[in-house]
Amino acid sequence: MEIASPMAGMLLRYSVAVGDAVAPGQEVAVLESMKMEVPVTAPSAGTVGVLRAEVGAFVQEGEALVSLQ
Repeated sequence: MEIASPMAGMLLRYSVAVGDAVAPGQEVAVLESMKMEVPVTAPSAGTVGVLRAEVGAFVQEGEALVSLQ
């Protein structure tokens, strides 16, 4: 399962690392858009497999940020 960016913005930080278990609703990353911090949450439980974007990168709406296994 891919967790996608809900909007365009800069990826400020990841709140998880590869191998971490996540619960539904858990914050996995934080975006900055228009000087506001926007949390990105996991829609379901899983284990973080891949962090797809680099911190500091500008991401587009719908772009994959985290892959869950």
